[in-house]
Amino acid sequence: MADKLQFHEMGLDDRLLKALADLGWAQPTLIQERAIPLALEGKDLLARARTGSGKTAAYAVPVIQRILASKLSVREQAVRALILVPTKELGQQVQIMIRQLTAFCARDVRVADVSGKADLSAQRPVLMEKPDVIVGTPSRVLAHLKAQNLVLHSSLETLVIDEADLLFSFGFEADLKSLLCHLPKIYQSFLMSATFSEDVEALKELVLHNPVILKLQGSQLPDSSQLQQYSVQCEEEEKFLLIYTLLKLHLVQGKTLVFVGAVDRCYRLKLFLEQFSIPACVLNSELPVQSRCHIITQFNQGFYDYIIATDEQGLADPTAAPQTTDGKGKKKKKKKNAGKGGRVKDKEYGVSRGVDFQNVANVINFDFPDSVESYIHRVGRTARADNLGSALTFVTHTQLALLKEVEDALTGDNAESAVKPFGFKMEEIEGFRYRCRDAMRSVTKQAVREARLKEIKQELLNSEKLKTYFEDNPRDLQLLRHDKDLHPAIIKPHLKNVPDYLIPPMLRGVANSFSGKRKKRRNDKPKPAGVIKTPFKKNLRGKNPLKTFRFTGGASKGVGRGASKGAGRGAKTGKH
Repeated sequence: MADKLQFHEMGLDDRLLKALADLGWAQPTLIQERAIPLALEGKDLLARARTGSGKTAAYAVPVIQRILASKLSVREQAVRALILVPTKELGQQVQIMIRQLTAFCARDVRVADVSGKADLSAQRPVLMEKPDVIVGTPSRVLAHLKAQNLVLHSSLETLVIDEADLLFSFGFEADLKSLLCHLPKIYQSFLMSATFSEDVEALKELVLHNPVILKLQGSQLPDSSQLQQYSVQCEEEEKFLLIYTLLKLHLVQGKTLVFVGAVDRCYRLKLFLEQFSIPACVLNSELPVQSRCHIITQFNQGFYDYIIATDEQGLADPTAAPQTTDGKGKKKKKKKNAGKGGRVKDKEYGVSRGVDFQNVANVINFDFPDSVESYIHRVGRTARADNLGSALTFVTHTQLALLKEVEDALTGDNAESAVKPFGFKMEEIEGFRYRCRDAMRSVTKQAVREARLKEIKQELLNSEKLKTYFEDNPRDLQLLRHDKDLHPAIIKPHLKNVPDYLIPPMLRGVANSFSGKRKKRRNDKPKPAGVIKTPFKKNLRGKNPLKTFRFTGGASKGVGRGASKGAGRGAKTGKH
């Protein structure tokens, strides 16, 4: 450990070192230690490191350092670095990271994220100022190049492709090839990826020149000392039964991401949990990008415990990539991505890919991922950096072959990364089955459809109509919550609480410790003595508020006299 290279030994600018210290980064991660010096030497890089290993800073630090060095000799403002990302969420995250790293040199290094959904004309003034770093998806950057809002062929020095293994699978192949024609002949390139696939090989041939290949951390996920991975075989009804038990009895503790395979499933699960008063946020491709980013920010700040996220592979059909090359193709793509009722899904959505959810304790794969890469990216949202985490995957009998593929891929890297069976006896929670069936009867297709429409309308309102208000009143944005009940399904009050006799004996200690805390808090308030006045609002219509008080102390005669006097006063008041 003594010969480990430190940030201050890399020849970095003092302002950059100060920002790193402010972020609390005492020493570089393995990928940062290896990649930053090579990048500062001007070499092209192809780096594979697992999710949560610090890949973003591994390329952001040398990009910023190179810009600061260039500005010592060349004062002209120009776009010097382009960072391509597969999703809007990752674009916003990269911009935030660069702003944190340039906190002490913000005047010298400006960054703009163009991956958002704003009109090209709205982003044009920002690009006219020639920010030093531009972050965006390939399709968005290409659109700006074609609109001549952006010129790169004379000034660009560095090209970064983040989450390179996902770029082609998100349908950006044609866009990327067109975009490369607008770049200069000579520039430095970085490809960062969690996995090495055929797509990454194809990208390597396209953009890299004699690259240094860094293949760090043989395992694509942390080993079992940091990440516990489990699978449990259960059919469709048992999935809902199991997730109810895990969340309601607090067997899963800490911030949790629940992944499902489709938007309808997302709302179906949210409405099911609402029946038991378990609040959860929904994240999917139909929500506006501002709402999605706000949900992620609030989740990271600790506002919510549970997010139900869709991992929609259908949005990123590689066979449909050529359609994104011109305007007509995009229209066709939108039609293809339109769900029931003509709702348009965002092709550049992705929360299981590259997004840095902070302090996620658990990932639950409610629906099994459809590929090994998808499993790695989902599970990679927990146990990031040096934090501990756990992953639980629900597997139906038809998905056992897929589970075997995942196990083979992980144990091939490292035997310690194996997925273990979850030792949970389903018969222990059989008593809850009737409650789950009762709740499921309320979650009809019509209820799901209504919830979907209601949530989207609500989020569009939050996102568009209130955008200018929140820009002027940023504190109020904290009050905007995304886990409110949607309530199109009939709520049955008795499902909110769990009777003690239903809780399996072996789980009573865990469940009671949480319910006990809540009961104690409720009973802490001292009971007032003497006259107790009931609030006027609570009285039934037609009742005289002057008659509705009662006396808790003294003899019953006193109570009678008080009541009769009150009645008399009420009568007199009536005459006036």
